[in-house]
Amino acid sequence: MSKIPIAETPSVNIIGSGTEITGDINSNGDFRIDGFLKGTIKSTGKVVVGTTGKVEGEIICQNADISGEVKAHLKVYELLSLKASAIVSGDIITNKLAIEPGAVFTGACTMGNQEVVNEKSVYKAETVTA
Repeated sequence: MSKIPIAETPSVNIIGSGTEITGDINSNGDFRIDGFLKGTIKSTGKVVVGTTGKVEGEIICQNADISGEVKAHLKVYELLSLKASAIVSGDIITNKLAIEPGAVFTGACTMGNQEVVNEKSVYKAETVTA
């Protein structure tokens, strides 16, 4: 019998409310943070910080939606969305930025296409490996 190939689906990872993690995270899938992370998160997918989520450190990812509190440097290769409940303190490097009324942002922002994001980044992302 031959094996039937199974397509790999991107993983969705969650740090639940009430969970605290100190350390660095590398992920090839999407990541949702409803708890507390102190460290760096690098993802080839989307990072979502929920309304109860808090991050201190650095976020490097393809796309991000922020609804919680972030004290970090953010490097987002495509779209960064700051929702109305977001409180962000730190520098942002991104291609596109969407800020809803009510969001709070303190820091510097550098925007541009993919080449600009790669060239002007002080916070270089390392390749995420499985």
